[in-house]
Amino acid sequence: MSVQFVVIDRVARVTLERPERMNAVDAATEAALEAIWQEIEGRDDISCVVLTGSGAKAFCAGADMKGVDKSGIEYWAEDRPNGFGGLSFRRSLDVPVIARVNGFALGGGFEMVLGCDIVIAASNARFGLPEARVGRMPLDGGMVLLQRKIPHNRAMAVLMTGRQFSAAEMYELGIVNEVVQPEYLDEAVERWVSEIVACAPLSLKAIKHTVNRTGHLSPAEAQALRTKPLVRALQSEDAQEGVTAFLEKRKPVWKGR
Repeated sequence: MSVQFVVIDRVARVTLERPERMNAVDAATEAALEAIWQEIEGRDDISCVVLTGSGAKAFCAGADMKGVDKSGIEYWAEDRPNGFGGLSFRRSLDVPVIARVNGFALGGGFEMVLGCDIVIAASNARFGLPEARVGRMPLDGGMVLLQRKIPHNRAMAVLMTGRQFSAAEMYELGIVNEVVQPEYLDEAVERWVSEIVACAPLSLKAIKHTVNRTGHLSPAEAQALRTKPLVRALQSEDAQEGVTAFLEKRKPVWKGR
């Protein structure tokens, strides 16, 4: 199996399982990831997703070029509305996604990072979009997402050189939330997971749903939206439980309804 998917205690863990290929994504892996994201979208028992790569060397080295005989124009012409790994452009996944970057995040791997909400990186992780160095382009998110997340000149430095950047540099750019020594990576990720899971599941979904769908709107237009996830969260039992627990000075017991 090229991707491992498990759900325990409201946390989904998605792990690329191709360490011998630096967790590069081939067609089968792409299809497996798309199926996983669709399943998560249809479930109510998941509050957080952790995406990572197996082994200690790579998060994801991008597309697996071994055995691929498609030209650049053929690849570009294919229908991939959700971007690389089914994630970089995805706007229907209303669950927070943490990228656990344990090594190289290059090309499509970096594009998947750009599609995540929180990024925790080991200090030895490396990030980059090297496509131009091999006569290609970062078609699945790199060219259009990076310039929206960081200042223009900084984005162009990544895009136009193809060089690798350290986790510390990505932290300084605002792409990475936290950098830790490799031996503390899991500890840091679990700390973020616990803080997310402590929040009401329906509130998390309503927040991400709103963020995903209002970036193109003015603040007033966005505020005026009355989406189903927002109304559902406001009218939920959990909304009342949160207030009651606060007044009673105890931890809330979320039911997801």
